[in-house]
Amino acid sequence: MSQVDPGFAMPMRTLGGTGVQVSLIGLGGWHLGFKSIDEQLSIRIIRSAIDQGINFMDNCWDYNEGASEIRMGKALQDGYRDRAFVMTKIDGRTKKDAAKQLDESLRRLQLDHIDLVQHHEILRYEDPHRIFEEDGANAALVEARDAGKIRFIGFTGHKDPRIHLYTLEVARENGFEFDTVQMPLNVMDAHYRSFEKMVLPELVKQNIGVLAMKALANGMILESKTVTAIECLHYAMNLPASVVITGCESMEDLEQALTAARTFKPMTDEQVRSLLSKTEQPASRGEYELFKTTSIYDGTALHPEWLGEEPERVQRVMQTN
Repeated sequence: MSQVDPGFAMPMRTLGGTGVQVSLIGLGGWHLGFKSIDEQLSIRIIRSAIDQGINFMDNCWDYNEGASEIRMGKALQDGYRDRAFVMTKIDGRTKKDAAKQLDESLRRLQLDHIDLVQHHEILRYEDPHRIFEEDGANAALVEARDAGKIRFIGFTGHKDPRIHLYTLEVARENGFEFDTVQMPLNVMDAHYRSFEKMVLPELVKQNIGVLAMKALANGMILESKTVTAIECLHYAMNLPASVVITGCESMEDLEQALTAARTFKPMTDEQVRSLLSKTEQPASRGEYELFKTTSIYDGTALHPEWLGEEPERVQRVMQTN
């Protein structure tokens, strides 16, 4: 079991223009709801993480049919919520569906407000247009923010950096600025459809909070036998990300993440080049980043009903054709 180290202070970073201080490591929510993991273990992982200084809690409305949020809601009782920055995501692209999913998340998490809510899986060029429709999902989040149900708004995606850039462009056209953006940042991303090279500089320029995910690509990068888990986490930490979110299925996984945070030191250019040279060949075709090259991680492709109906004007066109 992970023991609280009184001599260790979790490194903190500023979440973009929000001014909020978040932990260098964030706890991923997907793994916490797996049926293979006992609920009490999930709760223990969450509370141990918070006790060790991890305050960023990742989650999503669709994770494990709601189990991830329900378990986190239970873990955040008894004073733990006061020490956590809670983030979740919604899939709905319509105002109606987004509002419904947000209210379900609030109930599951047992919260009166969520710190950050993000539009999940912006994977297609039409996605930003759908959320910024007059009756689109962003209208629901803005209303929720005005009502005190949420504090900040962001979006996530894992498919192609050009879609991220396009989403930022559509947001600007609609007079909206995102507080955060979540995306893959890892030792292989730099070589293939690179979010690090294409999107990260723009987010830094705009002072948008950068949420790094898939530092280990759900363990697939380790299968390349080129880098260690600690090296993967350190590489992501070395980037100008506000937080590096990693999934933990056991107390050992949590200890690994904490060890990475404890031992992290800014990397030299030579250390970065060394890691990238080791991963260049296996990363060249995206074989270890399946979230970019396949649909197996695209939950909204498997469940298009989560997105809700097309806008009314689109439905009218469909009916006349």
